[in-house]
Amino acid sequence: MGSSSVSTHTGLVHWLGLLLVVSLLNIWIQPTTSQVTVYSKTALEGTNVLLYIRHTATNVAGFLWYKGEDTDSNNNIAYLLINTGIHIRGPPGGPARVEDDGSLLLKNVTRKDSGIYTVLVQLQGCQKLIACGRLNVYPIMRVPTLLASNTKVTENKDAVVMTCNTNQNAIEWFFKGKSLTLTERMKLSCDHRNLTIYPVLREDAGDYQCKGFNPMSSAKSAPLVVDVKFE
Repeated sequence: MGSSSVSTHTGLVHWLGLLLVVSLLNIWIQPTTSQVTVYSKTALEGTNVLLYIRHTATNVAGFLWYKGEDTDSNNNIAYLLINTGIHIRGPPGGPARVEDDGSLLLKNVTRKDSGIYTVLVQLQGCQKLIACGRLNVYPIMRVPTLLASNTKVTENKDAVVMTCNTNQNAIEWFFKGKSLTLTERMKLSCDHRNLTIYPVLREDAGDYQCKGFNPMSSAKSAPLVVDVKFE
C-alpha cells in the first residue's frame, strides 16, 4: 500500500516538529555510511524552485529544512515526518514544502530567498545526515535604456557621459556592435553604469549599447548614436 498524506492546520503538529528538532540536536549520533547531497540552483524571481536532494538512506524517519547553515530550530522552515507510512508536513502556513523524496519546494521566490539551505535527514534510531546547498535568485531581466548627456559633440572640445539604466549589477558596453575597448580618454564608473569620454574624438562617433546580464539571461539596450563634429 502507498503512503498516505496528512495535512494539519493546528499548532500541535508544529510543536511536535520543533520538539523533534530539539531532540535531534541532543542525541548521540552513531556512525553511518549513508550520504545526502543538496543540489544548488539558480532561479529567476517569481518562479517555483525545487532544491533537489539525493540520499542513500533506506530508513528515513524525517526531513527537516533550515534557512542558513545552522540546524537551529529558529531557522527551521519546513519538515516532513514519516511514521508508519503516515507523512506529517509543517509548519502550517510555512513558506516552503518538503516533498515525499525530501526535496524542498519554494514558491514564487524573491531575491531575499537567496542563500544557504540545510537539510537534516533523520534516520530510524540515533543517526542523522546533514548537507547544504545554495540558492541564487536573480531579478527578471528588463531591457536596459541608454542615455547620454549630449549626442552631438565637438571634437577635442566636448565630453559625453552615457548612463546605462538596468536592473542588473553586471554590465557590458558595446561600440559599433562589438565589445567596447576602453581608451585613455574613457572612464567607467565603479558600477560600470556610467561611461565618460573626454575629450571626444571623431573616432568615437558611432552607435553605443550596454548590456545587463546575470547567469540566467541578458539583454542589450537600443543603439545610441553619438555624432562628432570637427572643425
